[in-house]
Amino acid sequence: MANLSFISMSVQASEALGISFQGKAATWDNAEQVKDVLDALNRESRVHYLNLEGNTLGVEGAKAIGEALKRHPELRKAFWQNLFTCRLKTETPLALKHLGAGLIAAKAKLTVLNLSNNALGPNGMCGLEGLLRSPVCYSLQELYVKNCGLGSEGGRMLAKAMLDLHANAKKAGTALQLRVFAAGCNRLENLGATAISKLFQRLQTLEEIYMQQNSIYYKGIAELAKGFKLNRQLRVLNLNDNTLTYNGASAMAAVFEHTPHLRVLNLGDCIIRSNGAYLISEALEEHHEQLEVLDLSFNEINHEAGLMLVTAVVNKSNLRLLNLDGNNFGSKGCELIIAEMKKTANPTALQPFEADDSDEAIGDDESSKEDVDDAEQESGDSREYDTLLEVDDYIDELAASPTFPACHTEKIEDTIEEFDQEEDYKKSAEEANYVTKWNFDSLGIYEITSDESDETIADANVDKSAEELVLSLEPCSLQQQAACDNKLHELMAVIDQFDNDNHLLLLVFTTLKCAHHSKSSKPALDLAVSLYKATFEYAIKTKQEQRVLDYVLKQLCLLRSEEPFKSPYDMTNCRYALREAISQTDFANDNIKNTLKAFMDQLAA
Repeated sequence: MANLSFISMSVQASEALGISFQGKAATWDNAEQVKDVLDALNRESRVHYLNLEGNTLGVEGAKAIGEALKRHPELRKAFWQNLFTCRLKTETPLALKHLGAGLIAAKAKLTVLNLSNNALGPNGMCGLEGLLRSPVCYSLQELYVKNCGLGSEGGRMLAKAMLDLHANAKKAGTALQLRVFAAGCNRLENLGATAISKLFQRLQTLEEIYMQQNSIYYKGIAELAKGFKLNRQLRVLNLNDNTLTYNGASAMAAVFEHTPHLRVLNLGDCIIRSNGAYLISEALEEHHEQLEVLDLSFNEINHEAGLMLVTAVVNKSNLRLLNLDGNNFGSKGCELIIAEMKKTANPTALQPFEADDSDEAIGDDESSKEDVDDAEQESGDSREYDTLLEVDDYIDELAASPTFPACHTEKIEDTIEEFDQEEDYKKSAEEANYVTKWNFDSLGIYEITSDESDETIADANVDKSAEELVLSLEPCSLQQQAACDNKLHELMAVIDQFDNDNHLLLLVFTTLKCAHHSKSSKPALDLAVSLYKATFEYAIKTKQEQRVLDYVLKQLCLLRSEEPFKSPYDMTNCRYALREAISQTDFANDNIKNTLKAFMDQLAA
């Protein structure tokens, strides 16, 4: 026994050998700047892990490290998260290819690959696919790609590469045993989730799945549920901050009988609502005696459903955390739930109610309202699905175009129904019901009601300075656009006083204010075109093209947004100015231009 213990300790010690440059905040552009890493790799005979987190690696630096990695077939863990800060989108895929080439040449056998917090996107995935399909990853057990900006297309690419890896490993006689899959904060949406579900269905070995904050709605959740069911060893499941509603909750409730080893379930901030909570509680009550953590916070659940959830965990002797904060319990409902929880074996597991100070009446009104809301959403989703079926041929044709970025195909699918309603938008700017999550109040931007006429708005703007115009939500008047060149200079002088999201928000909304009159005023059109250019130049400069594209498309009613607000701008005029802007040879870049053009062309079709 003593000899066995000694051998075990020796193995653990050898597995701990590695090199770490974590958090050095170093800039590694070339071989000279990465010399310390190269020296360490050349000096150590056994390197089981390489931690480069918290630095910024360029192409030449990555090439040099890749060459050094060729001498280390024993490498097992690559901690390369947060490694490409401030790098061009053309650099990251090349750097990843060099690192991957080194591991492939070394015939390493990775068990852990962590690439989280890198702005990969579909472009970066192009540099990663080769490594993921190679024998280096046949032994992969843990994959972390959290907050990598994958989007739906990047999610598809990841799923396809991993499916190929599974097939390659099986053909080589080495079954892939992936245990941990972490892809939170990637805006995978329904299409990306559906692709990844196919991977889950094939693997059937997962024990931990993290897919929080991915803009997945109930159809995507229903697809994922198919994969969850087949991974019977699942212990941790985190879907926080997606949108389940009743249908998604129903799909998830059907999963639980197939995952008997579940220990941690996080469905917080998923709009499950009371009826969905009833389904979850019933399913959990019958299974999962070993459950340790249950998070159903911020889900619009009433106190009666909350009491059902407490009943569901009475027999969970290992429960150490139950989070029901931020629901619609009211102060009296909270008191009832706390009292009921005291009857359980682990009353201290219930987390404090810090976000519910209301004195709401506790009755059936909320449940009735919830039923109506769910019915409306289900009806709307059904209409969207029927529409998508009718345009599949068009989507396939568009996606096959060499000039159209594939990452936007799914977004056109999601907005076909809105395109069909274009005539309604032309009638009233009030129906531009799309939302900004940036805070107007922090900038002192004044609200405007949608029933004001253009004449009233124009009169209110006649004497406004450039600063007042920029910091107002009101459209620009014709009088203010008489001198396009001077006005552009004045407006940009104000906008440039702000930075980060404030700068970007003011750019976008100043553009819309000026575009409001673009069909009736040549100076207004010229000014709007110049501001559209400035907006996307800033997006390119700050490396947030995707974010700004999505945001502008939502403001122009070309891309669905879930949270409505009322816009005073004439959408027809704003889009007219955009079409003029993207016709300019010096506008942005091909990716942005082709994306905007595709949405505009579909609108006109």
